[in-house]
Amino acid sequence: MARKKIVLVGAGQIGGTMALVLAQKQLGDVVLIDIPQTEGMPKGKALDIMEGRGVMGTSCNLTGSTDYADIAGADVVIVTAGVPRKPGMSRDDLLGINCGVIKTVGEAIKKTAPNAFVIVITNPLDAMVYNMQKVTGFPSNKVVGMAGVLDSSRLACFVAMELGVSAEDVKALVMGGHGDTMVSLYECVSVGGIPLPQLMSKEKFDELAARTANAGGEIVSLLVRGSAFYSPATSAIKMAEAYLLDKKSVLTCAVKLDGEYGVKGLYCGVPCVIGENGVEKIFEVKMNAAEKAAFDKSVEACKKNADWVDANA
Repeated sequence: MARKKIVLVGAGQIGGTMALVLAQKQLGDVVLIDIPQTEGMPKGKALDIMEGRGVMGTSCNLTGSTDYADIAGADVVIVTAGVPRKPGMSRDDLLGINCGVIKTVGEAIKKTAPNAFVIVITNPLDAMVYNMQKVTGFPSNKVVGMAGVLDSSRLACFVAMELGVSAEDVKALVMGGHGDTMVSLYECVSVGGIPLPQLMSKEKFDELAARTANAGGEIVSLLVRGSAFYSPATSAIKMAEAYLLDKKSVLTCAVKLDGEYGVKGLYCGVPCVIGENGVEKIFEVKMNAAEKAAFDKSVEACKKNADWVDANA
């Protein structure tokens, strides 16, 4: 049985980290692709990981390229290509330039890998995955955005740090757009199966939710010359793994809604099941009035950017 082909478009910090994790997990052969101006960078990263296979105990093959034609035949394409945030920038500040990047990449995917499952990481996330699905024309179950997995992991991290427990025992849920309007759900967080309201006040939770919404910006301000890459990379691989291994994982992803939550035709972060058919089911979570109002506000932010894509892309 032939190994799966996983293409990573964008060989920067996120792309390189994803390539390493994919090799460690042995999920398939990996192709790292970047623009010609990067010269040997994708080839260098691929070769660097290849040379460590004996230490890692993996047999996956990794190659680097500066030609989008090498997307051909991919089973999974993860797109992180685009300009990252700099200090003082919001994700929405990247809208115009990254829209053009997604259009170019999307056309290449459509032409050479018509059966691929496409995961978009590029910011502003909800608009970029909306644009990707529009450009490729792929069914919406095969085009998703990585955001909620990361945002929920960040919230789980902060809850675990506050309570002094293992982060893997914290299950959290952050919905909505991948930006300042994201919604953290207090009653949907559990610690070892214990509902969080039994362990933490709403006031403390609100502090952690605010930090979660600004978590990406916090890292940008610390790094100065870049944005988060370890946690986004591992979050995207979790999604790819669910698809490749048909795990039926329940993950919060940016998916195209078709009436769920009263929203139609927009990409927004909600819990869904990822398996061999891509997005196989969308769960509708019950929210209180305040949470629903916050979610609706987040949906409006997604709609604003999607309208910009429709008018300008």
